[in-house]
Amino acid sequence: MLGEALKGLFRWGLKALLCVIAAQAALVAGLEAAGRIRRGLRRCLRGGPSEGGREGFAWQQRKEIELESGGARLKLYTQGEELYEEMLEEITRAERNVFLGTFIWKDDEWGRRFVEALAEKARQGVEVYVVFDGLANVLVPAGFKDFPKEIGALHFHNLSTPQSAANPRNVFRHHRHYMSVDGWVAFLGGFNIGSVYARTWRDTHIRIRGEEVRQAENYFADFWNAHRDPSQPEMSPPSRRHLGSDVKLHRNDPYMRIFPIRAVYLEALDRANEYVYLTHAYFVPDRAIKAAMTEAVKRGVDVQVMVPKESDKPTLDWLARGHFGDLLEAGVRIFAYDERYMLHAKTITMDGLWSMVGSANLDSLSHQSMYEINLEIHSARLARQMEEVFELDKTEAEEITPEVWEKRPYLAKILEQTLVPLRPLI
Repeated sequence: MLGEALKGLFRWGLKALLCVIAAQAALVAGLEAAGRIRRGLRRCLRGGPSEGGREGFAWQQRKEIELESGGARLKLYTQGEELYEEMLEEITRAERNVFLGTFIWKDDEWGRRFVEALAEKARQGVEVYVVFDGLANVLVPAGFKDFPKEIGALHFHNLSTPQSAANPRNVFRHHRHYMSVDGWVAFLGGFNIGSVYARTWRDTHIRIRGEEVRQAENYFADFWNAHRDPSQPEMSPPSRRHLGSDVKLHRNDPYMRIFPIRAVYLEALDRANEYVYLTHAYFVPDRAIKAAMTEAVKRGVDVQVMVPKESDKPTLDWLARGHFGDLLEAGVRIFAYDERYMLHAKTITMDGLWSMVGSANLDSLSHQSMYEINLEIHSARLARQMEEVFELDKTEAEEITPEVWEKRPYLAKILEQTLVPLRPLI
């Protein structure tokens, strides 16, 4: 009798769980569809990003700076065309090797220019290896992803068969955006490769020249060797490593269960004395990150966060908004970037002394399921430029005050609460 009752209770609970999951899935699908329709209508009504007498968001070209300790030289990029041109220029100058990893690689003008430049160097005898994500490029034509044979290409976790789609390890994605040339110059940050990112996506990348690039080479070789097809050659990692104190590369590696980037954020928030400026495309902080931000404000630290008003991931926008009330009440200032452009940067700068730029978002996916790479920099010169970028971004943003936030529609409040169960997953 008791056994039958327990079985019935179990079946009821299972049905209830499946109903909740189905409702959440339907809600997410509806939000994504509504977001895409809204963005399409906005483009039609406003005539694209050239409205207002100029094309594109506010940005300034930044000068290369040298670290105070000497050696490494750094340059910030916040606009795609400038970045792509200089990346291609470095490829043409390559003499020994080019290693490039990205999340999305579009089959368009810019995407083809990169393939052609890499293929040309490979035909000249330069060692060329590339890595790009399988799931992120699932809609990219197969012919484009069949790179010239001279290029060593790793199509990471290509979900082209039922077996690959069912493999639980394939939930891990290659989200790193970086390139190294000849072990002396490297680029890394948030930019994917494609025309759509060149003018209307406000992202951040950084170029570094110096011995510190060896670590980027090493991380690329480690990834290639761990995930290459047996038919592909094994890469030789750099014979010399660099242990600099002012510039450090951090990598998230879900296969090896290495997740240092979140810890770096927590340490930075704990060390801050005056101010912390964060810019994040997908801002879904976990409990510890939120607590660290709140505690910093209690100490008198000016914590400011820049997020998209509307990103390309509507569900993530709603999940982010579910945290705004608590953060605003704690004294965190939040700015929403103009929805005509896609804010995709992942940066933090603190106290005019320390900064970090990279590919990792502040969400559970980046912290636990993505291969990411971030650059930590101790430099007042670079921090000054990072602050200037943040202030310039404010000219394209609106501050969300507690008063404005409280007046948002009641339906919005309901949606935010409905999505709470998804927070640990995203």
